[in-house]
Parts: sequence; structure tokens; C-alpha cells
Amino acid sequence: MITTHCADIVDAALRTARSALVVARSGVADVTRPDHALASVIDMRTIGPLATPVASSARRYPDRVAVIDGDRSISYAELDAASSALAASLVKRGSTQGRTVGVLCRDGIGSMEAMIAASKTGARVVLLNTAMAGPQVAEIVARENVTVLAYDAEFSPIAEMCAVPNRFVVNGDTAGEESVADLIAEGVTSAPAPRPKRPGSMVLLTGGTTGLPKGAERSVRNPLDAAGLIERIPLPRCGVVVCAAPLFHGTGLSQVLYSMSLGSTIVPAAGRSSDELWELIERHRATSIVLVPTILQRLLAVPDHTRFDASRVEVIFTAGSLLPGPVAVAALERFGPVLYNLYGSSEVSVVSVATPEDLAAAPTTAGRPPSVVRTRIYDENGREITEPGLIGSIHAGSALAFDGYTGGGTKDRIDGLLATGDRGHWDADGRLFVDGRDDDMIVSGGENVYPGEVEDLILAHNDVLDAAVVGTPDDDFGQRLVAVVVRGAGSTVTADEIRAHVKQNLARYKTPREVHFVDELPRAAAGKLLRRTLVERYRQNSNSAQP
Repeated sequence: MITTHCADIVDAALRTARSALVVARSGVADVTRPDHALASVIDMRTIGPLATPVASSARRYPDRVAVIDGDRSISYAELDAASSALAASLVKRGSTQGRTVGVLCRDGIGSMEAMIAASKTGARVVLLNTAMAGPQVAEIVARENVTVLAYDAEFSPIAEMCAVPNRFVVNGDTAGEESVADLIAEGVTSAPAPRPKRPGSMVLLTGGTTGLPKGAERSVRNPLDAAGLIERIPLPRCGVVVCAAPLFHGTGLSQVLYSMSLGSTIVPAAGRSSDELWELIERHRATSIVLVPTILQRLLAVPDHTRFDASRVEVIFTAGSLLPGPVAVAALERFGPVLYNLYGSSEVSVVSVATPEDLAAAPTTAGRPPSVVRTRIYDENGREITEPGLIGSIHAGSALAFDGYTGGGTKDRIDGLLATGDRGHWDADGRLFVDGRDDDMIVSGGENVYPGEVEDLILAHNDVLDAAVVGTPDDDFGQRLVAVVVRGAGSTVTADEIRAHVKQNLARYKTPREVHFVDELPRAAAGKLLRRTLVERYRQNSNSAQP
């Protein structure tokens, strides 16, 4: 018992030392200015992770442009000052330690001012998905006990459904409502918001592929906690980041906060068309691009995309859903060895990161765990699997794991590690592969089929833009495989050709019985495939596939 306790202490000390080295090497901490480093530690323990990156860069790079939002831009010193003024006004309206601020905004300067200001008051911050319907938002606002709501005017009908004591408009105008500009102007002449005794938490909503999204609450008080996120992703210092992932999702938020700690300029681009994204990348001479795999796939599908200059890009960061192997190969061919794919979740945070070298060697890999992250695979009896090729349940743990669901409950744990809900395996070189969700496995005729393998193969077909494979009920086989395919531009590929392509490369029982063609697959805002929607859509279909 004593030996185990001592080993745990040594292991924790080693992880702390590795974390400190990672943070120092990344440039997040200025080792040449101990006063700045100390100030950042104090900030993290008081105003929290949403506000600390801007406060830090306001000291280190006050005149650098922090955000470019259309025709408007703002420096780090200006963003820090504006958010402090807004925080002073929010305190008067109930945004204090222990209270909750909801943010329902498009990404831009205004939404960042609101998030940072709320964090500076010590409030808990809930980032609301702008793609959700009004009743969903209202239910989440009530569940999370939101007392102040920051929203864009376009969401006024949704804001009206939310029973909150205080509201203000961030972008646009709404009659009778205070605006973020009004509150900042008021705050400039007000007493500063008192520094919180401890940082407020932030709440990210889960993917919500079934039912109402859960709130995954996370508290971060130590700058070293970010080591797992940044160790294998070498974002450049003082670069330009085109972020096509929304900030209400961990993919966008994590990389924006990391980039701001490095003094980089953020160009919010969620919701932009593929052509617009290419134009932003070229115009702003982007050094980093943040996006989900679906958006990367669409970028690469733009005809003659090589006409856009992306020569300054050093990092393409993808996360939020599985990266198809053919997309990884195409991205490496177009951009060079700059693609980094993070595998994780709102609850677990980081599980592993695939570097360009990993993806070049094995395009479907989820990569390797950072040194400060513990990732293991367990069998159905809770025993660890280390043998290559054997599939089990993926678990992981790091300093960035969530505190629990806001509505109660948490994820299953083994040896202190959280279940991801995915099944996977290691290869002989120590790379992780995700075979599918625990509940996505299709059992057809007594054979187990993980849809990801079949999807990757279909996606490798030159005439296919996107694809999904699901299982639907079948009287004879238990479940039948159904492929749902998005053809590429100008393609006339048929169902028989898709089935033949699979049959030539995989076992016969992995060949879809049905193939359906659609214009677009149903996906959540973060790019995650809504498999249950497809299962319900094709559940009653017992006809042979149509060409």
C-alpha cells in the first residue's frame, strides 16, 4: 500500500515536471520574464482560463492585433481593457462569483468580450450552441440557472423564451435592450470589478447527437493543466489563426485560447463557405487553420483550390469527429506535413494527437497520447489490453478532464480513467486507432462490423465526397448494413459500384446491403455524424438499393 502511494506521488511529480517543460517550450509562458509568468499564474487562479490568455498577451504583446472580425480589429491591450470595463458593468447586473452567464453569439470580437468579461467576474460561463432551437436553449438556460444572457440580436426570439433576470445584446440592436457597447462605456467610468477569489468554471455542451445536450463542466486553475493539449501541436507564436470551428465547441475554444496565449491574431470563420475560407486563408496569410474534419473535406473538394496561396500554413488542427483516412492523405498532399488531428471529447478532453508523421504512416490513426495524458484500452472484464490489434474500450485521464455533468452524473471510470465511449486498438508501433462508438457496432449475421472501416473505404472512392454506414433491423441477419453516400461533383457512381468497391477490399459480410445517395449527411455543428437520424430514416426501408 505504501509502495503504491509512493509510486503515485512520484508519477504525479514527473507529470508536473513534464507539464512545466511542455509549457515553457511552447512559448505560452515567457521564461525570460518571471514577473509575467507569475502574473499569469495568479490570473489563472482568479480570473480563469477564458480571461488569462488575453491578460497575458496584453502584457507581452499589447499592440498586436488580437482579433480580426470582418472590417473591425482590436489589439490585445484594447480587448483586455474593453473586457475589464464590461466586467465592471456585469457585476452590477448579477455576474459575480457563483452566478452563471450564458453566451449565445456568433464568433467575433463581441462574443469574446462577453466571455472574457464574465470570466473576470468569477462567474460560471455557459457557451450555448447557436444552431440549437429555441426550446432547447431555453431548457438548457433553465437547467444551468443562467442569470445573465449575452446574445446576438438575430437570436432575440430565442432570448425571449429564456427566463433570465438580465440580458444584453452583443451584435445588432434590439429595442429596449442594453448593448455590449453601452455596458463597456458605462464600465469605463465605473469602479473595476473585484478580482474573484477563485476562477469560475466553464460549461461546454456535449455533442447532443441524442436528446438534450449535457453540460460538461470544467474548472482549470493551473497553467500547467494545458500541457496535454499543446504538447504535440506546435502552434507558432504571434501567428494568424483562421478558426472555422465555433467557439461554443471545444475544438475552436481550446485552440483560440492556446493561440491567444501565444499572442496570435484570431480570424473567426465559423459558418463561412469553403470559398470564403480559402480567401481568408490567403488574405490574412494564415499560419494556422482550426476546423473539424468535415470542413477540411469540403475545403479540399473546392475545384481548383490550388489557386489559393496557403504557403504560410504551419499547422492545420482538426478535432471534433473522426478524420477519414482519405481526407488525411489529401490534406497532406495539398498542404504538406502540417496536419494535426486531436482525438478527445468534451468530457475527457485530450486522449491522443496524430502528428503529420503519424498520419503519413497510418492515415486512419488517432495518434499517440501526450506524455502527460494516460490512455488505456480495457476488455469487458476491466483488464488492460496492450496487445496490438485487440479491440477494447478506450479510457483516458488528464488534468483537463471535466468535473462532471451539470445535471448530475459522470462517465464510467477504470483505474481513475474516464471512458470515452469509443472502442479502439493499438498497433505494433503504439499508435491508437478508434474503431467506433460502443453503441455503433453493427452485428450482422453474427459478425461484428465497425462502420468506420467501411466508411473509410467508401470515402477512398474517387467519386465519393462523404459517406456513412449504419445498421438497421433485419429479420434474417439481425442488422443489415446501410451505406449513405454523397456523390462528388459530377459523379454518377451507382449503388452496385459502391458495393463492388467494398466487396473487393473487405470481407463479404462488411458489404452494405443497401446504398442510398443524398445531397448531404446530417451532422451536428462540430461535424459529428448524427447516426441515429440515419438509422431512423432507413429503419423501415426494406427495398433493394437504388442507383
